[in-house]
Amino acid sequence: MFQIVVDSGANIPAELVRHYNIRVLSFINITDGRPLICFQPDLTLEEERAKGHEYYDSIRHGMQVQTGLIGCGEFEDCFREILEAGDDVLYLSISSGISGTFNASRIAQNAIAEDAPNCRVRLIDTKNASLATGILAIYASELRAQGKDIDEVVPVISDLVPRMNGVFTVGDLRYLAKTGRLTGSKALIGNLLSIKPILRGDRDGHIVQYKKCHGRKAAINTLVSLVCDNVVEPESQILGIAHADAYEESVYIMDEISKRIKVRGFINTTYDFCTGSHVGPDTIALFFLGRDRELEGAGLLSRASQAVSAQLDALRGEGHLKPHPDH
Repeated sequence: MFQIVVDSGANIPAELVRHYNIRVLSFINITDGRPLICFQPDLTLEEERAKGHEYYDSIRHGMQVQTGLIGCGEFEDCFREILEAGDDVLYLSISSGISGTFNASRIAQNAIAEDAPNCRVRLIDTKNASLATGILAIYASELRAQGKDIDEVVPVISDLVPRMNGVFTVGDLRYLAKTGRLTGSKALIGNLLSIKPILRGDRDGHIVQYKKCHGRKAAINTLVSLVCDNVVEPESQILGIAHADAYEESVYIMDEISKRIKVRGFINTTYDFCTGSHVGPDTIALFFLGRDRELEGAGLLSRASQAVSAQLDALRGEGHLKPHPDH
């Protein structure tokens, strides 16, 4: 048996963490000088949404946020505890292209290998964030429930990594300026002209701009079209929506997607506080498996995409996904 570990950047709602038996190591933000644990394991979806509203509304009103990493010592303690209980470890990490967290986990893995070389600690850099990581962890849990060994699961999930898409738009460009992805002057002008960028995670795990839209509604409808035009075998997939206190718009997106394609299910949750603080309130992100991350339309499926389709078909109908109460 193996245990699945994620950082809280995976953005899995606490109810689903409990349902899928996934262990979460939480980031800790510093908000106006006070520590805030980003993941609380006992919350309901409604409680998470309420805390999300409070958090992102505080940012709107000027709350200062500092984010950090999960240290290699915390990873090592977690991994050793699991190994001492007789289980293997599978850790799915937030992208190494946007965080040093994966490197911290690798240092911990190497330290364990020095005195316990036969222990199995497997790391997957998902080269993504939020539910792009979380949904892969859920799929890994479903494969584990089918009796798959850790070294059977790792190549399957690793093969899905370059096909897991994350696309998003933001509410206010100044938060992108704070992270250096946009200059302050461009953010000011863009806000005045109501320019809303569509951003995505590229194949190397970096955030890049895909296109620009004029106005919030156009950006949201573009996100819907990007999902519907690029998703592979949607009826076999869990689609993810993470919003930074933009719940009503997230429900609109689910409704619009459901009019165009049939999906296995949605996870709709408040954006993880650590990564969400870098993109700001009113951000909405969508996550789905496509042929690749190039957003060129699904078209004719490649052999690799057919393999993805077959794997998703194996996961479909297993009854592991706990329905969201809003659906």
